[in-house]
Amino acid sequence: MLKEIGSVFSFLTIIPTSKAQLETIAKYMYLFPIVGVAIGLVVGSFGFGLSFLGLEPLVIGLLVMAAFALITGIHHIDGLADFADGLMTKGTKEKKLQAMKDLSTGSSGIVTVVLYIVGMIIALSLADGYLLFQAILVSEIIAKFSMVLMASAGHSATLGSNSPFVELMKDRKKLIVSLVLTIVPIIVVAGSIGMIVFAASVILTLFLVGISTRSFGGITGDVLGATNELTRLSSLLIFVTI
Repeated sequence: MLKEIGSVFSFLTIIPTSKAQLETIAKYMYLFPIVGVAIGLVVGSFGFGLSFLGLEPLVIGLLVMAAFALITGIHHIDGLADFADGLMTKGTKEKKLQAMKDLSTGSSGIVTVVLYIVGMIIALSLADGYLLFQAILVSEIIAKFSMVLMASAGHSATLGSNSPFVELMKDRKKLIVSLVLTIVPIIVVAGSIGMIVFAASVILTLFLVGISTRSFGGITGDVLGATNELTRLSSLLIFVTI
């Protein structure tokens, strides 16, 4: 079990581990929130510490965003760019899917990533101290659960790397376990405010499932990655403005 958990950590972060089959990682996708807790604790503690150095809020936001990028390897941001390119492409579902698979990032993807990074820096700059720690931890747990929920609620647009995740997350017992792994730390850390943010993220995730199904005929790996980033950003913004 520890080996499988290590594989999940390796898939979602830059932490090296023994090579694991994609099907193995998909089988344990419901444990994604645990990785969210780990990432949130590390980055949240980093942000908490920076709050006492007298730095400008925007500088703290930039450094925390850099920490996110360093730990996660930014591969989900790449998915966000591809998702935006596909969504903004006119034409059939096939054309939209092809735009997502294109190795070169289009203007829509570039603009979306820039707006995302700016949004993250601003959101992170709106809190400090323990509030910043709470916001980072809660949003990261939610971001990881959003991918689990999407895989459970949606279906694959095409056969590909996302297919095992979608297929294996149709087990409702796994979704319930993942839900518990998400809700418990959120309540402990942020109470009712955390649950409000969680509820908003569920609505956003299901909305993205609908948009992806309409535009692409289902979800893809890029859509899952984009959902991770979008729910993290929205959760941060909601948390720091409530």
